[in-house]
Amino acid sequence: MPFQFDYEEAYSRNIGWVTEQEQQILRGKTIAIAGMGGVGGVHLLTLARLGVGAFHIADLDTFEIANFNRQAGATMSTLGRPKVEVLAEMARDINPEINITSFPLGIDEHNLSEFFTGVDLYVDGLDFFAFAVRQATFAACANLGIPAITAAPLGMGTALLNFLPGKMTFEEYFCLNDLPEEEKALRFMLGLAPARLQFGYLVDPTRVDLAQHRGPSTIMACQLCAGVAATEALKILLNRNKVLAAPHGLHFDAYRNKMARTWRPGGNNNPMQRLALSIAKRHLSKLANPAPTRSLEVMESAPGSVIEKILDLARWAPSGDNTQPWRFEIVNDHQLVVHGFDTRDHCVYDLDGHPSQIAIGALLETIYIAASSHGLRTTIQRRVNLPETTPTFDVSFEPDPQIQADPLIPFITKRSVQRRPMRTRPLTPEEKHTLEAAVGDAFRVLWLESLGSKWRTARLMFANAKLRLTMREAYEVHRSVIQWNARFSEDKVPDQAIGLDPLTTRLMGWVMQSWKRVEFFNTFLAGTLAPRIQLDLIPGIACAAHFVLMAEHEPQSIDDYVETGRTLQRFWLTAAKLGLQLQPEMTPLIFSRYVRKGLKFTGNDSIKNKAGQLAAELNDLLSPSPASRATFMGRVGAAPVAQARSLRLSIARLMTRG
Repeated sequence: MPFQFDYEEAYSRNIGWVTEQEQQILRGKTIAIAGMGGVGGVHLLTLARLGVGAFHIADLDTFEIANFNRQAGATMSTLGRPKVEVLAEMARDINPEINITSFPLGIDEHNLSEFFTGVDLYVDGLDFFAFAVRQATFAACANLGIPAITAAPLGMGTALLNFLPGKMTFEEYFCLNDLPEEEKALRFMLGLAPARLQFGYLVDPTRVDLAQHRGPSTIMACQLCAGVAATEALKILLNRNKVLAAPHGLHFDAYRNKMARTWRPGGNNNPMQRLALSIAKRHLSKLANPAPTRSLEVMESAPGSVIEKILDLARWAPSGDNTQPWRFEIVNDHQLVVHGFDTRDHCVYDLDGHPSQIAIGALLETIYIAASSHGLRTTIQRRVNLPETTPTFDVSFEPDPQIQADPLIPFITKRSVQRRPMRTRPLTPEEKHTLEAAVGDAFRVLWLESLGSKWRTARLMFANAKLRLTMREAYEVHRSVIQWNARFSEDKVPDQAIGLDPLTTRLMGWVMQSWKRVEFFNTFLAGTLAPRIQLDLIPGIACAAHFVLMAEHEPQSIDDYVETGRTLQRFWLTAAKLGLQLQPEMTPLIFSRYVRKGLKFTGNDSIKNKAGQLAAELNDLLSPSPASRATFMGRVGAAPVAQARSLRLSIARLMTRG
């Protein structure tokens, strides 16, 4: 039995928020929408579900795959079809009685009169960069006395401006005039959102390119735009409640859970706006000529071959102090050589090169994981009879239809170090089980998760930190690996990622300019106290747990440490997949091994004696597990992603001729 459409029944659930008489008023209204893309299409469908009876819609474009992330009509079945045609069908499927007049060639100065004939309200859905036609459209609304709404999708929120008859016009507010396109884009963006709520969480500013008419977008913003614009449309069409008109506006951002009521008398000619425009221009100038450490995109050019794409991911493997102890040699399209090296000759932390070998293992595991996205099986063979200081590996790839893309791939670039305090909620049994499964059979995870265990571990880290902050040998390392006044660094650790508060960071930057300053502060001003509290004691307590990767047998060879690195990377990527953050805590293991092996690491006898005491404390903490089998140590927990981090050298800079 075929269903029959009944308008009153279809929109009966609106009644209560509107009266039956008001619903009939909406039924008799006509709304014009120019643009059927990200916001225009969802505007039409939302207003159709509100019960508006007639529309004029315009768009000259067809659907393509790049529209899928945000446009209501974009599906595989609509690819290549005109947007006005698809959206008209969707609206008529909601309300078969709806009256839609389509303008499939878009709008311009020649058909604006027809487009606005009999129209009660205009809702803007034009592309952000369609400035000329937008100016003409809003000017026509002002001349014809038609209310106009623009709700802009910004980040994960919406900025609303209404232009009502007799009030401030679009041109009076935005002051676009005949300015260059890039200037118009800047004025339009800042005029829409004087509060600029969306800028705080833009993770890759290089994706905003006003000159090329390109910017990121989200479906959440488009949906919010439709809800806000439809609400304003209801109030305007039914003459209900107060409607804000420019220069008043609203900006709601769902990501930041904030709403701002904006007021810019004079629009973009307002002194505050003029200052904001000046600042924004300088900011965009920096984006147009970015420093090499501004974002994750630090390659000189995009990777071309499959091996280059694999290495472009693999280079994000972790390494101590971001040393990246590897270089790549591409032999052919299915073979490469990884030339490893260590830093034992100048880095006190790279004991016998083992930490570098662990890092190389993490790299090799990342290559293995990244290759799976291309359906490749990876074979890795270490070259024997080479010096331990330069471990070298032959890596080959072979197509295998059985290989599936590893689910850890998306987390290779997201994984990073979080040195700041984490949440103290315990890991769930499922989280612990998943992490334990990630290390395989050759390792087990020792958890230090009780409050008492965390306190003992935090105290141990606090005490070990005094060793590394008072050793001349460690000072030389710290001075060379920290990049000061930086949020990102390609080959060092930026100071903003260390975990200190800004004041202590600035002080440490000044102190570490010379060893004499370090000695003076350590001797007379308790110079190590503040950093140890911030970097070791507080984070040591503020976490879900500390963990230790325990090998079945004490590692002896390069291969044992490389395998540790491979295991560590799977553990770390699995933690990232679970939404957890991680920080290595290797100092106790390194200093205790110096003591255990009777190796010299400092000329300071007091430090050597203290290291012996701390080695005994570590043994007691890990008991009954022997400390000799502990291969990696760290803390883990739920926490925000670090806002500052080490990046990586580009593939071009990591290449060698062998």
